[in-house]
Amino acid sequence: MSPPAPSFSPDQRSRAALASAGIFLATLLAYWPALGGGFIWDDDAHVTPLALRSLHGLGRIWVEPGATQQYYPLLHSAFWVEHRLWGDTPFGYHLCNILLHATAACLVAAVLRGLAIPGAWLAAFIFALHPVGVESVAWIAEQKNTLSTVFYLLSALTYLRWRDIQRGVGEGIGTGGPPVRAAEGSKADTDGRAASPASASASARPYLYFLALGLFALALLSKSVTATLPAALLVIFWWQSGRLAWKRDVIPLLPWFAVGAVAGLFTAWVERTYIGAQGAAFALSGVQRCLVAGRAIGFYLGKLFWPANLIFIYPHWTVDASQGWQYLFPLGVTAILVGFWLVRGQTRAPLAGMLFFVGSLFPALGFLNVYPFLFSYVADHWQYVASLGIVVPVAAGLTLLARRIPGSAGWAGPALAVLLAGVLGALTWRQCGIYRDAQTLYRTTLAQNPACWLAHLNLGNIVLAEGRVDEAVAHYLEAERLEPDYPSTHFNLAKVWESQGREPDAIREYEQTLRLAPGDAVAHNNLGIALARTGRTDAAAAQFAEALRLVPGYAKADANFGVLLAGEGRTEEAVARYEQALRLSPDDADVHTNLGLALRALGRSEEAAVHFQKAAELRAHP
Repeated sequence: MSPPAPSFSPDQRSRAALASAGIFLATLLAYWPALGGGFIWDDDAHVTPLALRSLHGLGRIWVEPGATQQYYPLLHSAFWVEHRLWGDTPFGYHLCNILLHATAACLVAAVLRGLAIPGAWLAAFIFALHPVGVESVAWIAEQKNTLSTVFYLLSALTYLRWRDIQRGVGEGIGTGGPPVRAAEGSKADTDGRAASPASASASARPYLYFLALGLFALALLSKSVTATLPAALLVIFWWQSGRLAWKRDVIPLLPWFAVGAVAGLFTAWVERTYIGAQGAAFALSGVQRCLVAGRAIGFYLGKLFWPANLIFIYPHWTVDASQGWQYLFPLGVTAILVGFWLVRGQTRAPLAGMLFFVGSLFPALGFLNVYPFLFSYVADHWQYVASLGIVVPVAAGLTLLARRIPGSAGWAGPALAVLLAGVLGALTWRQCGIYRDAQTLYRTTLAQNPACWLAHLNLGNIVLAEGRVDEAVAHYLEAERLEPDYPSTHFNLAKVWESQGREPDAIREYEQTLRLAPGDAVAHNNLGIALARTGRTDAAAAQFAEALRLVPGYAKADANFGVLLAGEGRTEEAVARYEQALRLSPDDADVHTNLGLALRALGRSEEAAVHFQKAAELRAHP
């Protein structure tokens, strides 16, 4: 027999379908400006690159850490499929992200209705339209948020269904009071869900448990911060009954905690190894990390209740344990938690919501190193799921309050929902505008956060590509002034000086790059070129050799080393370098030409002619 399914009347199902359609329509309208947006910042690292667009590339996404910017293979597989559908056209990616976000909002309502929480649809609309979600939805790379959240909520919904069958009862949460045991066939919640018959048992349907665990794994493979789900479920169970039972509540989730821990630790390793989340910028003491966490929690709460001045990159805080005022943030958070604990006898809802909020934020609170801490300790997209811990109890409270308005007769709740949806939707529409293109995004960021060195650096790259060299240099110099220890700024400035024939300046900037990033093979190669142009051939040779030591298959370094050797009359050695470069990069016309010249100098004219011919063919058909 199939397990008893939640029972809804035709009228209730119609209302749910209408509300779901309303969420999709409202979300699409609010995010309409995002559909015309382009690629920004690291979108090009997420939209499938040429090297990964084959079936072999799809395999590399799964088995080769470092093949993609982050090891989220399900996310990058989704991007792989999307690229097959609409290539490099941003519209398709934006539409997909908006639809995923709307789906997540509908799943929020489904979970809340199953838990008998008042204001389920109001919470779903707030989540769908709140402007703090814009960064997650309008930024293509953050499809990791929307996709993982869909699986996160599906997993939660399935697990809660399994648990209902296991317990053989229907329970409602209300506002955090004691569980309501419903008689068979009666309605257990405000949305009309019938209780599961007591005869149902978990052993009859173990597949639901494993389905929920599988969905959890899919969420982790999309974004590992979803590892907080089992802890969130324990918060829900405590909210329901006021206590946790080891056998009933904790033991079934132990495998989930193990899987989540493995995913989280692996992601932390990837952040350090492949992305660079290590070094002096991350050397925070335990006290400093607590200060960051307390301030971040307060920051996120503020943006949820008053979503003004949302910025793509927020100012980077100076964390100073000697400043007494910085302790006010963690003390304030502690006071809120203690206050909610003291009133748990009247209602557990505020404490449960706050625990969900803080727990879901934990991976981004500063206790673990994440690369963006280089430029900011907070970001709107980090509270995408966590925001539900505040949105849900607020929506439930507003719904209960609306019901108490004298003479409201059911109109107050819908009126409140329409008002909130209108205000939040308008704010979201406006916020989407800054994601129109990368240049707009960075100029808007600098208008709100002038000290954002990363925005200066990225804007410099954009205007340089447009040929506005002087403006690019101005941005690079400002980025260098604000953050003198970021290697990419020095590297980009060095390339500009080199293109203008300012070799001494280029050499200085390349040397600064290598002081900060000694393992950068490209910087070693470029420094070698600049040194060779100034006649410092021995130093140039050392740089090329180091580049090849770091990356043995670096064809450009071999080719440049060959040019240097040929210029010193060491033609045989130059030929060996050119041949090695062509083994690695056989379609480089310049290397074929240089090899031909070297071979001709050695009197090997027939071999030289072959390479001259090949170079001519490559230039004719690039």
